[in-house]
Amino acid sequence: MNIAILSKGPGNYSTKRLKEEALARGHSVRVINYAKCYVSVERSQPLVFYKGEELRDFDVIIPRIASSLTKYGSSIVRQFEMQNVFTTTTAIALTRSRDKLRSLQLLAKAGVGIPKTVFARDTTDTEDVLDKVGGAPAIIKVARGTHGNGVVLAETRKAAKAVMQAFYVEGVNFLVQEFVEESAGTDVRAFVVGGKVVASMERQSLDDDFRSNLHQGGEAKPVRLTDAERKTAMRAAKAMGLSICGVDMMRSERGPLVLEVNSSPGFAIEKITNKNVAGHILDYVEKNAKGKRRKDRVGA
Repeated sequence: MNIAILSKGPGNYSTKRLKEEALARGHSVRVINYAKCYVSVERSQPLVFYKGEELRDFDVIIPRIASSLTKYGSSIVRQFEMQNVFTTTTAIALTRSRDKLRSLQLLAKAGVGIPKTVFARDTTDTEDVLDKVGGAPAIIKVARGTHGNGVVLAETRKAAKAVMQAFYVEGVNFLVQEFVEESAGTDVRAFVVGGKVVASMERQSLDDDFRSNLHQGGEAKPVRLTDAERKTAMRAAKAMGLSICGVDMMRSERGPLVLEVNSSPGFAIEKITNKNVAGHILDYVEKNAKGKRRKDRVGA
């Protein structure tokens, strides 16, 4: 097959691993910087160009879209979809996954456990907002963010109000979530491919940071998921309409709670678990790229 990996960084570990695995299986592979692509929109001709060249004859695209370029990247993915090119992550699922509120709404509708959450913008009813998530301490995060950025632990009601007021002044929509004390600084990531968990790890923050993201300096180790965690991860991926994703969960006294479903998860989990994640993704591609396209039934 002729495969395009849409990535800004050809030297990124995830990009290199996908290319390496695809080449080892005899596929033709090209890394395309989607940020430098542009599209021509005209009747019955959904064209994509890159450095003056029309991109055509690809069987598969594997999007690795940065959070900061979600809108532009999803537009490029959508243009390939209009050419009937198979994509491991659809444009609508990508956009959906980067909206924290929409993600939580879909997970809640699907019966997936999530932390108590309130979405707000105004600061008129801060007391009521805090009461609805169990008071302070509370987690306050911007509605769009990644790698643990834009996330604050407010340890007191006074601090929580100050953070919400700061976000309001900046015109930022925010989420207020309950602080689950028993899981502070620790979470688990399940890497899901084609509806199955193929690797899992536990992440622990360093020092007193409540965020466990590896991008924030956390450390990780392999972990064996419980049946409930495995089922939760698979249900979350399905609810989001994502065939490939990383599902981040907290271990709470009332069971696993999903924090986020990442549509472009990093491959550090390969090094932690010694699992061939890239191989599982290529297995999925080889099995599904030639078949009939599934309709997205989740909704925007």
